[in-house]
Amino acid sequence: MTNGKEGVVTEIMMGSPVTLRPEDTLDLANDVISLGRIRHIPVVDAGRLVGLLSERDLMGAAASHVFGLKQKSKSALLKSVLIRDVMKKRVVTVAPESSIKDAAHLMADKKIGCVPVVRDGAIVGLVTTTDILRYVERLG
Repeated sequence: MTNGKEGVVTEIMMGSPVTLRPEDTLDLANDVISLGRIRHIPVVDAGRLVGLLSERDLMGAAASHVFGLKQKSKSALLKSVLIRDVMKKRVVTVAPESSIKDAAHLMADKKIGCVPVVRDGAIVGLVTTTDILRYVERLG
């Protein structure tokens, strides 16, 4: 909290998150998730947020096709599936000036692990459950 005011999401968000494009393939998303140790990737087209891909979305899409395939076939499959085909298209977002409390309530109510922070349709950050928990921990 700053000067006794309720905290806003810009205080805790990860700015400039890694993004992908709808025409990227799942193998790239898999690499980003694995190497970056992240669980949510905003999908951006022409600078505007158009979707969200989570590690769970990626695993769900891959699992429905991958069981029983050899590693070479799994890799080929991931290269053939576009992010636009598995991403969440209806994304819950918050504005940069939204309170952390409101973002936390929204995430709990919708049972989601993150909310992109959007200004004029463009993503400026990402708030995750971990960010909220770290903020609460600092308060105590």
